[in-house]
Amino acid sequence: MTDQPPEAWAHLPFFSQDWPELSKLIGKDSRRILPPEGQRFTALSLTPPDSVRVVILGQDPYPTPGHAHGLAFSVEPDVRPLPRSLSNIFKELFADLGSFPASGDLRSWSRQGVLLLNASLTVPEGCAGGHAQIGWQRLSEQVLAAVSTRPTAFILWGAHAQSQRRAIRPGDHLLIETAHPSPLSARRGFFGSRPFSRVNGWLEERGKPAIHWAGV
Repeated sequence: MTDQPPEAWAHLPFFSQDWPELSKLIGKDSRRILPPEGQRFTALSLTPPDSVRVVILGQDPYPTPGHAHGLAFSVEPDVRPLPRSLSNIFKELFADLGSFPASGDLRSWSRQGVLLLNASLTVPEGCAGGHAQIGWQRLSEQVLAAVSTRPTAFILWGAHAQSQRRAIRPGDHLLIETAHPSPLSARRGFFGSRPFSRVNGWLEERGKPAIHWAGV
């Protein structure tokens, strides 16, 4: 299976101007690239522009084989133990709302309008950040600009995600910026930030349905 631009997002300039060369560059990388080909645009495929209500911006896919499947922070349902960042996300979700999903598969969030986007959509195995400078940021910036034409909740965990704040157009948005949920930083402002109830409160104030963060 090849990585084709999701139809609903194919109008973004990235796909005509950047993706042809970027895909060749990734193809020439002799290392094992994660997630596998065919899964790299999963976040965009599951959450088309008109469905986006919330954006959670990650940095890059998990560099451990079998973990990354195209959604920021998410893993396949059979992955145990959970990556430590995701484990901390679930700890905060339980402290905030009293429940969390039965597995690390967050596709139910995506189907409710939560865009789980990484700033880079590929990573070499065992090399976190290994594709951070090859041009993926042009896609994430264009996505942020596109979805921020209407009120949207943005969750930016950590300095890397917050560096892309400039791509968000001014508007009646909810912007949540805290430390990253990784074990190195979670206790510096991620724990206790209650992002999930804050998003739901913001949505409900606008007459929109809340996100079922524990799954549906």
